[in-house]
Formats: sequence, structure tokens, C-alpha cells
Amino acid sequence: MFNLESFDIKLNTDFIGRNFIYTEEIDSTNTYLLNKTNKINVDGTVLLTEKQIKGHGRKDRIWYSAKEQNLTFSILITNKKLIKDKFNLLNFAASLSVAIAIENLYQLRTELKWPNDVLVNGKKIAGILLESISQGSKIEKLVIGIGLNVNQVMFQGNFNIPPTSIKTELNENVDRERLLAELLNTFEELLEKVEKYPSDLMKDWKSRCRLIGEKISVVEDDKTKYGIFDDLDDDGYLLLKNKGKIEKIHFGDVSLA
Repeated sequence: MFNLESFDIKLNTDFIGRNFIYTEEIDSTNTYLLNKTNKINVDGTVLLTEKQIKGHGRKDRIWYSAKEQNLTFSILITNKKLIKDKFNLLNFAASLSVAIAIENLYQLRTELKWPNDVLVNGKKIAGILLESISQGSKIEKLVIGIGLNVNQVMFQGNFNIPPTSIKTELNENVDRERLLAELLNTFEELLEKVEKYPSDLMKDWKSRCRLIGEKISVVEDDKTKYGIFDDLDDDGYLLLKNKGKIEKIHFGDVSLA
């Protein structure tokens, strides 16, 4: 059981996680926060669940998480300026927050895989999913869904990247309350970088991305493209170099070619 008091003591933010919702079971934390009928509009609201019935990642891939062993949560962003101008950078701030929190607390070396995965020792330890709702052409709400494997050690199913957890890597139980507080504390700090120093944020992110400079394949739907992972642009889109030409890639599954 998640200890709310222990978590609150360790949380050192101004607004991220100050409106905190805890539930034992829910369809999807992202879907719940985006539902207009809930009328949840407090910027920085965090919804944590012990079990998701319909958890999913990109392309509606199922995200399975064992009950009371991991961190499955969403962060609501209603700041109109951030949503309008820095939408894509929020994804990088989220994955970088996960990486920094893991490094700070457990001294594990993390790797960031474009666009939204966090790896440890080449295995996936966390995934990020941004979703939003719009009114006309304007985005009204944005949620950042994060699934982080903490104390789960057995994983069922087929995976593009083999999964791992912090407990698997450390061979010891992990304090979820401390980890979530550290992650949210870091995320709020990085939001300032998103607004004021986006190039510094991307520099920190790219320093953990081992695929930059490598020959890669990018798969999106039924198309596969090959080239050199040349760089990321200012908005976080992948720049794929092939035969001297640069193509901007918005989404896709990246792997070594």
C-alpha cells in the first residue's frame, strides 16, 4: 500500500503533485484526468493508481503493471503557454525526470531512447505517453502518463525491448514513496528549463541518448526508414541523415540498424 504521509513529507514542489489523487484501481490514469466530466483542472494534479485495467502506451500497446509494485501515474498540465509552445518538450522533461531520479537515488546508469523510453542496462524500465484534448484548434488539457517498473520482477508477454525494474537491477525492495517524490521534485525543476532554457534541457536529454550518431532504423506503421541518427532539433524531433539529406521524423520505433 502506498503511504501518502511518507510521500508528502518528501515532496518538495510548489504545484506538481500538490493536488494528489490516489486510487486502488482505474481504467487509465490518462483517460480519467482528460475526462471533461471530472472537472479536474488544477495544474500539476497527479493521479496515482495501484492497478490500471486499460493501461496503454504508444499505438495502444498494453502496459501491464503488477498491483502495488510499481508507479503508474499521470500528471495534468493546464498551463496554456506550456501546452501551446512547448508541447513536445514536456515529453523529454518527463523521461529525463525519471532518469535523473533513478540516478540520484540508486546510482543506476540510465539511457533515454527516443522518443519516450527510459532504459537501464539496455532494458526498458519506464515509458512515457502524452495525451491531450482540444477545443477547436486549441489544446485544453495535456496529461503525461508515466509507467515505471519499481518492485516487479516477473513480466509476462512479448516485448520489443525486454523489461526490467529497479528491484531487479538492485536486488532489493525500493521505497516507492521516496522515488515518486524525487521524480516529481525533479520534474518541476525541469519545467523551468522547458520554459526558460529549453536548449539546456535537450542537451541533458541527448547526453543520455546512446543512439545519436548511430545507424538506425525507424519504423512507423508499415514504413521503415534507415539512416544515421544525426541529432534532435529544437522541438525534439529526430533528424535522420541518409545520403547527405536530412529528414525530420516526428514519431517511430527506433533501433540499431
